[in-house]
Amino acid sequence: MQRRRVKRILIGVFAGCAALVDAGAAAAQAAASNEQLAITTPPAGSSAWVADHSFGRDLPDPATAAPAAVAAFFAGLKPAELDRLVAEYPLVVGNLDGAPPEVRYRANRVALTAERDRARQRAADTTLDATTRALSLSRANDSERLLGEGRQILAFDPRGRGLVTEVWGDLATAQRIAVLVPGSDADLGHFDQSGDPLRSPAGMARALYTEEHAQSPGTRTAVVAWTGYVTPQGLGPDAVTSRLADAAAPRLHRLLGGLEQTAHPEAPPALLCHSYGSVVCGTTAPTLHAAQPTDVVAFGSPGMGVDSAAELGTGVQVWAARNPGDWIGNVPYLEVGGLGHGADPTTHAFGAVSISSLGANGHTGYLAEGTESRHNFAAIALGHYGDVTGPSETQG
Repeated sequence: MQRRRVKRILIGVFAGCAALVDAGAAAAQAAASNEQLAITTPPAGSSAWVADHSFGRDLPDPATAAPAAVAAFFAGLKPAELDRLVAEYPLVVGNLDGAPPEVRYRANRVALTAERDRARQRAADTTLDATTRALSLSRANDSERLLGEGRQILAFDPRGRGLVTEVWGDLATAQRIAVLVPGSDADLGHFDQSGDPLRSPAGMARALYTEEHAQSPGTRTAVVAWTGYVTPQGLGPDAVTSRLADAAAPRLHRLLGGLEQTAHPEAPPALLCHSYGSVVCGTTAPTLHAAQPTDVVAFGSPGMGVDSAAELGTGVQVWAARNPGDWIGNVPYLEVGGLGHGADPTTHAFGAVSISSLGANGHTGYLAEGTESRHNFAAIALGHYGDVTGPSETQG
């Protein structure tokens, strides 16, 4: 009983510190937030997929198959067999890391169309209450938006608040790939916000992709906005523990394993990790064993779950940025009894390379046009390390 009481007090301290510096909406979120149910199991249709022996061989188990095994399976399919799997198991195919991206895009269009139509039916059902109908209409509109021409949805799972991963550029030919790992409140309904785009994963990814091309028009790049895990909502208990990051890390690892099979960049994909997303990246980093170091950029970070960059392993190069107007700097950088996320990545003692965010303001302003952080993130993703500026170079 005493331990639970102490835990509640500590949660209040962490959430309260953040709420005080970002009062109003954030405080309301902190008060209303609930613990989220992490998604760790394969998508709908997986049981039927595993039980399907009509191909004369076992289909790769979505729960256990390595991306290399998935890639080998798809390489042996005939066009008619591929069409059938996309039609019958769109959610399975659309979420299988190691399957060809173009096949996954096709499957996810089928899955999104089905989700849009299901949500529209519920929105029109007068036997349902007004709130349910309104939420269904919102879900239908969100799904419809992702069906727009030219959109490349690498993964889609309608469970819970909805998981979405989108690609800009051509993964098959990209020389450099960046994966954006967002933080709290990222889901289907907040994946692409037109009113304030940099608050959404899609908006940040577009900005990074645009900046890469401005800096190096001749380099073939791809940017992946990965909302492939259940994120915390608001500033409640989930935001101050690693529980959701622990569930997310194997999913991010599988994404990278799938990219290793289906894309051939000149270096491992760079990870750009915003806010709670940096906790996910910190949890994932020790499992990365690429031949070349992986660039991991932590920005607006509450901590990476460790006290130093050295604890993340020799396979990563950590970069860190935080602008003075970001309220996250007022959150306690410590870990007590499973609460908090460790040391501040922007400090000298942590051991990351500190980079300038001059011009950025607030928790979501790092990829605003003209900011040093936007320039630096693109330069790191491109491998142009000599173009990266530190805080003293632009602020001194």
